[in-house]
Amino acid sequence: MNKYHINPITLTGDDINIKRQEILIYFKTGFELFESLFDMLKDEGVFYKKSELTRHPMIFYYGHTATFFINKLILSGIIKTRIDQRLESLFAIGVDEMSWDQLDESKYDWPTVQEVKNYRVKVKKLVEELIKTIPLNLPISQDDPMWVILMGCEHERIHIETSSVLHRQMPIENITKLDTFPICKVDSKFKKNEMMNIPKRDIRLGKDQDHHLYGWDNEYGEYNCTVEKFEVSKFLVSNGEYLEFVQDNGYEELSYWDDEGVEFLKRTNAKHPPFWISDKGGFYKLRTLMETIELPLSHPVEVCCLEAQAFCRWKTKKEGLSYTLPSEEQYYSIYEDANLKDIPTFDDRDANINLSHYASTTPVDMFKFNNGIYDVVGNVWQHTITPIYPYSGFKVHTIYDDFSVPTFDNLHNLIKGGSFISTGNEMMKYSRYAFRRHFYQHAGFRYIKGDKQIDIKSFDDSDHFINDQLELHYNSQDIIELYNFIEKLIKDQNYQNTLQIGCSVGAGSFKLALHTQKLYATDTTARVIQEAQKHKRNHTVGSNIEFLQLDPCNMKPNFTGYDLIVLDDIFNRVYSVSMMLDSIHTRLQKSGNLIVISKKDQDVSSLHKEFKIIDSTEVLDKVVSRWEKS
Repeated sequence: MNKYHINPITLTGDDINIKRQEILIYFKTGFELFESLFDMLKDEGVFYKKSELTRHPMIFYYGHTATFFINKLILSGIIKTRIDQRLESLFAIGVDEMSWDQLDESKYDWPTVQEVKNYRVKVKKLVEELIKTIPLNLPISQDDPMWVILMGCEHERIHIETSSVLHRQMPIENITKLDTFPICKVDSKFKKNEMMNIPKRDIRLGKDQDHHLYGWDNEYGEYNCTVEKFEVSKFLVSNGEYLEFVQDNGYEELSYWDDEGVEFLKRTNAKHPPFWISDKGGFYKLRTLMETIELPLSHPVEVCCLEAQAFCRWKTKKEGLSYTLPSEEQYYSIYEDANLKDIPTFDDRDANINLSHYASTTPVDMFKFNNGIYDVVGNVWQHTITPIYPYSGFKVHTIYDDFSVPTFDNLHNLIKGGSFISTGNEMMKYSRYAFRRHFYQHAGFRYIKGDKQIDIKSFDDSDHFINDQLELHYNSQDIIELYNFIEKLIKDQNYQNTLQIGCSVGAGSFKLALHTQKLYATDTTARVIQEAQKHKRNHTVGSNIEFLQLDPCNMKPNFTGYDLIVLDDIFNRVYSVSMMLDSIHTRLQKSGNLIVISKKDQDVSSLHKEFKIIDSTEVLDKVVSRWEKS
């Protein structure tokens, strides 16, 4: 059993001091496990390499989890002072290939590895002290300060998994083998898959707010349904079973791939799963976390969702039957059929999960569950056909309001069950993680027999905050007149480079874009940026707009050199006005202008009275003082 193996923390208990100690151990174990993954990078130069083009260099991820703690502690008001403002802006955003993530490396001046190591030491010391001292009530609720600490712990454990995938995509010559992460080289005799019956049952998805385990916002709420009986594969699809698809020209026959899959093939030129390595003799090896071994045919194949769907279409054509990926509801039915219980009742020694056995896959016939199906949880994540959506009663958590909402776009499909390196919340029954269908994780699949229609569930009618913003910004005559006034104010200025802070859903951005060569329209939350992007796609103007997520209280160093900055009604939406304005003049060119739009405590009809144009050389103390007092 791995030395970092530990069970997740429950929110309940009778002794506060004991609970503090449990959380302290849980935090330290996750923090150190994450760092140990980076010990396998061969030298410091590897930290500045990308494992794939759509991601940052490894140095970003090394710093990201530590800065997450500080940024959330600042946002929640638990701490007032930053450790390193530069690093906490540099490592804040950019992990999911979103359009508002800045991946242009010319815009980054990465710190040294030693700088980040020293920073992580400081963060660790601070969080340890907070765990020992901040107010703690049992059970821990989502409003408690300790919830923010647990949020950071679970966020780190997500990145243990995702960073291990990125390391696995690195050229093997960049990796050093460590004894910390043992690989399973057992390869049992390849077995033919077979179908198992799952009976009809009623399923309730979602959990209550008082659940005894930490959860992300998308896990809460309720969705009830009846899952009809179906047949499911006894084993996860193995390398051996998938090899038949590869050898039957599965990657060349485009009829097995949908439009998104065809684009994936064109972009990647994929001919086989990502961790397979083809040799000159037509045989394959497998790239594990730290070494290359002979392809174990009995281990589960690891592919993206698009590849799994293509395999199902191939199998459908080959056998004249209908095969597809399970839905989220069907996965839960399999889970219930296996009579599985959630943590702490579930014993992870009975599955290849939580690093309880290996840091790699194991044969698909090694871990059998009560209903005769293998790997119901663990080994590799299981792709589903279901795009993630919110349950009834969904509410964002104010400290991390962008965790789920940006993925409610029908582009991110749910994965279920966890992998060999899934820890913490990832291994829980109710966890819901979703990735773009072309993304790679330690993920494979099993298939069901029979058609499953995809029930696309829309989030548009559920996010009342977004609906209110759309109504206010696009349908209010007063707001329209307000932006018309701004246009008159700047129409003859011929601005080259403009930064808008607080763009919301983008209505004002399209007005500003008419009077500048380049507009960086930013907001604190990706929820509104996502809506602005939708309008940009349908708008006749705006090609010069780049919508970005940004913390205006801690902007990245590259946000500078603007001849116009517009603070668009942002004062009551930031956690510190003084932090935002303290260095705003350094973001402007010497002759630049700052427009302050203030709607706080004002009737919309009198908004024009609150406009200010401030030259960058002016002192902003009066603006700061006014808003902090109000």
